[in-house]
Amino acid sequence: MQNGIEDVTPLITDNAAVFGILMAVLGLVFYISNLKNKYIQGFLSVVPPLLLCYFLPGILNTLNVFDGENSPFTSVGSRYFLPACLILFTINLDLKEMWNLRKRAGLMFITGTVGIMLGGPLAVWVVSLFAPQVVGGAGPDEVWRGLGALAGSWVGGSANQVALKEILQPSPKLFSAIIAVDAFVAYLWMALLLFGASKSKKVDAFFKADASDVDALMKRMDSKAKENTRIPETKDIIMMLALAFAGTGLASLLATPVSSYLATHYPVLEKFSLTNSFFWIILFATIFGIGLSFTRAKKLEHAGASKLGTVFLYMLIVTIGMQMDIRAIFDNPGLFLVGIIWISFHALCLFIVGKIIKAPFFYFAVGSMANVGGVASATVTAAAFHPSLVSVGVVLAVFGYAIGTYAGWLTALLMQMVSPI
Repeated sequence: MQNGIEDVTPLITDNAAVFGILMAVLGLVFYISNLKNKYIQGFLSVVPPLLLCYFLPGILNTLNVFDGENSPFTSVGSRYFLPACLILFTINLDLKEMWNLRKRAGLMFITGTVGIMLGGPLAVWVVSLFAPQVVGGAGPDEVWRGLGALAGSWVGGSANQVALKEILQPSPKLFSAIIAVDAFVAYLWMALLLFGASKSKKVDAFFKADASDVDALMKRMDSKAKENTRIPETKDIIMMLALAFAGTGLASLLATPVSSYLATHYPVLEKFSLTNSFFWIILFATIFGIGLSFTRAKKLEHAGASKLGTVFLYMLIVTIGMQMDIRAIFDNPGLFLVGIIWISFHALCLFIVGKIIKAPFFYFAVGSMANVGGVASATVTAAAFHPSLVSVGVVLAVFGYAIGTYAGWLTALLMQMVSPI
C-alpha cells in the first residue's frame, strides 16, 4: 500500500526502458527550455526546468508508469552520480579568489549560511508553538529529517540535499513534500532577487553602497574567462570522467571500513550519522575534489568540468524525482510556512549585515543564491548583473557545495533538538 492505494504492477518494468524514459525527460526539458516561444518561456519563468526534472519523473511514478521507489537507478544516482558531480564541482575551488572576496562578498556569503543554519531551527521552533503536528512525526517521517535535507540544498545545492537525504533517511513521502517546499520558496526568493538585480542601482543607493569593487571585479573576471575558456578535447572528457569516478570509487572503498569501525567501537556516534557509510563517501569525495583543486587538474574547469558535473547532477535529479509520489505534496501544507519563515530569517540576516557594511546588491543577491540555489541559481543571478561576473557566483556556490553537507547536517541536529517530542 502507498498513500492508501494498493500497489499494482507498473506499466514498464524493463530497466533499460526506464532509464531511456528518464534520459528522454531530461532531453525534453532542455529542448523546451531553449525554445524562444514567449508562452513556453512564460511557463518556465513560473515552473523552472530544474523543477520539471523533479516532477515529470514523479508524475510518471505516481501514474504507475514505472516503480521508482524500488528502481536500482535510485542507488546508482546517489552512489555514483552524486560523488562524481561533487568532485567535478569542487575541482574548481579557487581559494585564492575566495581570499580576494573575503571582505564583503565573503561576509555576505557567510551571513547567508549562518542565516540558513539558524533560520531552520528558529522556523521549526516557532511553528511548533502553535502547530506542533506540522514539525513533528516519528521515525522516517520525523520532519527534521526532511528539513535537514533541505538545509543541505539551501547551504550548498541539490547534490548536498541528496547526500543528506541518504544520511538522514527521511521517508520518500516526506522528501516529496520537502522538494515542493524547496522549489516554491527558493524560486520565489530567486525571483525577488532577479527583480532586485534589475533595480540594483536604486537598491545600492538605499544601502549607500560603493560598487566600485564590483566594477573592477567585472573587468578582471571578463578578461580571465576570455583567456582560459577552451573547447574540450576527447582527452579532457576522459580525464574528467576518470577523476570523477576514480575518486568516487576510492571514496566508497575507504568509507566502508571507516563506518564499520565506528559502528563497532563507537556505536554512540550513530546519532551523529558517523556510522553511515554514505556520510563518509560524501566526505571523502569532497576532500578529493578540494585536493584536486590544488593540482593541474584544476585546469579541466576551462574545458567544462563543472558542466559535466551539472550533467551528472541532472541525471541524479531525475533518479530522485522518480521516487516521488506527487500526492504527498498535499499531505503537510504547513511545511510551506516553515520554509517562508526560514528564508525570511536568512533574508533579514543579509539585510542587516548588508546595511552595516554597505554591500552592493550584487554581493547580497549572489551571496544568498550561492547558498539557497547552488551553482545553477548563483550563475543565473550573477549573469543578471553581468555575464563576466558569473565566475564569482560559481566560486561562492562551489564553496557552498564543499560545506553544504556538513552545515546542513549540523542544522538538522539543531532542528532535531527543537522539534516537538
